[in-house]
Amino acid sequence: MTSTPHRALAVAAVAVAVALAAPAAPRASARPAACAANGFCEDFESQTGTTPAGRWTTAVANCSGTGTATVDTTMAHGGTKSVRITGKAGYCNHAFAGTSLSGVPSGGDLYARFWVRHTTALPAQHVTFGALRDANDNGKDLRMGGQNKALQWNRESDDATLPAQSPAGVALSTPLPVNTWTCLEFRLDRTAGRLDTWVNGGLVTGLVVDGTPTQDVDQQWLNRGGWRPAPADLRLGWESYGEGEDTLWYDDVAVGTTRIGC
Repeated sequence: MTSTPHRALAVAAVAVAVALAAPAAPRASARPAACAANGFCEDFESQTGTTPAGRWTTAVANCSGTGTATVDTTMAHGGTKSVRITGKAGYCNHAFAGTSLSGVPSGGDLYARFWVRHTTALPAQHVTFGALRDANDNGKDLRMGGQNKALQWNRESDDATLPAQSPAGVALSTPLPVNTWTCLEFRLDRTAGRLDTWVNGGLVTGLVVDGTPTQDVDQQWLNRGGWRPAPADLRLGWESYGEGEDTLWYDDVAVGTTRIGC
């Protein structure tokens, strides 16, 4: 299986650009973009306690440990509050603030946008900071996180990664900058099984599933045909499968069926 000519040229060009340059600076944003009528926005300003409440829960699957999810007033992207995750190494120390997506229309495009700030560079080992439980994949998670010090997607059910964890694939992704607010966006085409990912408004070539298998990008991901995600929730936090501790803040979350932007 080979890529289309325009995709191959884009991959080659971005590999050079990503290797030489850091992600573009985020566009200025005092408050979140307008909320879609068929989705939701969350700036955490209505939270009144230290534990995320309302539409948000902090329960974790299988086991729990020393990781925590709290409402924080010391750091915010906009306003005065955010959710702080104290992420510890080891699976059972996972911590998330999660919300159901039951109010968002099913099928077609699902867009999500959130701002994240963290203190420690992504490690070489696999970690997750965003997860969606996929009802079409036996309830296994579609996971957004890092590996080999760069952003990646991971499918829990078969451990497929996007991009491939080869040197060429990793070079087509990007690190997650530390000690600054970063805007992360993604689009899931739940009907066609495609995926786009933006960092600070720029599309990351290594984090795209476009239906045409491309070596070092989505060839491995597409080896299992018929992937049609049906995410039931969105969880933001930290999950480590070995080494890796981090402190993260999340703010100005938005979900809908059209792109929200930074």
